[in-house]
Amino acid sequence: MPWLQIRIHTTPDHAPAFEDTLLECGALVVTFEDVHDDPVYEPELNTTPLWKNTKITGLFEADADVEHIRPVVEHKAVGLGEIDIDMKIEILEDKDWEREWMDSYHPIQFGKRLWVCPSWREVPDPDAITLMLDPGLAFGTGTHPTTALCLQWLDSIDCQDKTIIDYGCGSGILGIAGLLLGANNMVGIDIDPQAVQATQANAERNKIDPSRLEVKLPPYESDLQADVVVANILAGPLAQLAPTISALVKKGGQLALSGILANQAQEVIEAYEEWFTIDSVVEKEEWVRIVGTKNI
Repeated sequence: MPWLQIRIHTTPDHAPAFEDTLLECGALVVTFEDVHDDPVYEPELNTTPLWKNTKITGLFEADADVEHIRPVVEHKAVGLGEIDIDMKIEILEDKDWEREWMDSYHPIQFGKRLWVCPSWREVPDPDAITLMLDPGLAFGTGTHPTTALCLQWLDSIDCQDKTIIDYGCGSGILGIAGLLLGANNMVGIDIDPQAVQATQANAERNKIDPSRLEVKLPPYESDLQADVVVANILAGPLAQLAPTISALVKKGGQLALSGILANQAQEVIEAYEEWFTIDSVVEKEEWVRIVGTKNI
């Protein structure tokens, strides 16, 4: 069936009040979007920052009483000091939303050998190494530049017979890619129980022998180490966790760090220089990947 959609352009300070008003008027769901594509990076803990120009969308059933909703929203706007509120009311056509969502994901190649492919798409190259992965509970499908940087790096190195740790594993995409590229075994570490479930499910989907994979919530054993460690989280935690993550890498082993903006790279490099020789810093769409070799 069709839906009624109400859109309001406002400021971050007023957004929560408009959200409450739309919900009180019967909105089934309210979403927030950025009007001018101004990214919000790495917010402080327990904060939910919005954009300078925020668009709020309330979705209602098609028979919602617009003549009741409009004056309620306008009254709220006046109370907030927004005399000329930018509000648009429109009918949203009925669609097969599941199909729309599925059509937005397609196979992606990383490096020379590796593809990531949703389960409902045909594998582009039957002879390539293909990781079957569907969007789900945990972050990591290969579409974000930081994940892409790590996958490209894994494809470029010799994973054969190595042990790999995926720190902050999310969906398990990086560790599972390492296994498909020849690693003997992989340990995924994450603080989110949903990441444990997602990694195990994705490993099963890719027919990974369960004996080759282990997913852990902290704390883990103190002597855990690997030949290759990949940590795709955020710059702040990466810098704070430098001693912890460094201890997971064997001497002579390789470490790849991502989730880092270009202007944060030096801070992260300085946090790891005590243990690593930095081999490369590669940038993609304002994000960087830092690779080092452990020297002590």
